[in-house]
Amino acid sequence: MMKRCKWARDVETIYEQYHDYEWGVPVYDDHRLFEMLILEQFQAGLSWITILKKRDNFRKAYDDFDVDKVSKYNNLKIEELMKNKEIIRNRRKIKASIINAQVFLNIQKEYGSFSNYIWHFTKNEILYLNTDVVPTTSMLSDEVSKDLKQKGMSFVGSKIIQAYLEAIGVMNHHEKDCFKYHK
Repeated sequence: MMKRCKWARDVETIYEQYHDYEWGVPVYDDHRLFEMLILEQFQAGLSWITILKKRDNFRKAYDDFDVDKVSKYNNLKIEELMKNKEIIRNRRKIKASIINAQVFLNIQKEYGSFSNYIWHFTKNEILYLNTDVVPTTSMLSDEVSKDLKQKGMSFVGSKIIQAYLEAIGVMNHHEKDCFKYHK
């Protein structure tokens, strides 16, 4: 049996698969980066397993995370999302997702892609954590969070951004005895 990070042992299959095939894998595709940003935003205050179980519903409700479409959502769409029992129905998070989509597009224009933007913080290097204790924030998450907030995003606090950076592989925090840990 393969050894996984402690948080991915004796858990539901969906969580194991997320660990094995997604978490910590470097992401450079803007579509996927947008999806993960919005999902991490909705995760605030909830468990990640809740989001994973609702991800397909989010994809349907959010036009497969088409950033152009999400950036143009209006009050009618907000009300539609608020009535959708298959997703997280939090008006503040829904409104933030629309604003964040607009800022995401601005960042794409400024940097050529959101990928260029997010990876420039580490000069395109993956950061490896040398401990099995995964922090909830870091100097990097503080810096990225501050910058995103200055650009107009919300629900991008340092804890959310730390989880995001780990999820998209900017930071590799797989434990040393995990089969996914490698430099």
